[in-house]
Amino acid sequence: MAFTRRSRAEWHGDLTQGQGKLELGSGAFSGPYSFQSRFGNDPATNPEELIAAAHAGCFAMALSAALGHAGHKPKRIESSSEVRIEKDETGFTITGIVLQIDAQVDGIDEHELTRIADEVAQSCPVSKALAAVPITHRARLLI
Repeated sequence: MAFTRRSRAEWHGDLTQGQGKLELGSGAFSGPYSFQSRFGNDPATNPEELIAAAHAGCFAMALSAALGHAGHKPKRIESSSEVRIEKDETGFTITGIVLQIDAQVDGIDEHELTRIADEVAQSCPVSKALAAVPITHRARLLI
């Protein structure tokens, strides 16, 4: 079974003064982006923020599935992702991703949660797609 997902971007103007719009194919999100929202603090989205959201969402779902397969039904999983972008000699580069996972799961200890999260880090589809970038993750059991 294969699925194709689409999104769209539009850009007007030069790099630093221009502006654009990002739209998810599902229609769930449409919003502006600009140089300043990407490399500054303007209140709009940017590609790295969307990568972070996709990664956090995928990892939470993959961890839920892996915990279920291991006989541990999760009550709640909160996953956050930080995507770091830096300027180097060739331009801007995504240099690292950090995932923080907080999970509320009965009948499991933190060691087992970490072991399962380590496995998920190798199998999460978005993690695999982003494998060219160093990814670290930390899992914490919530009581």
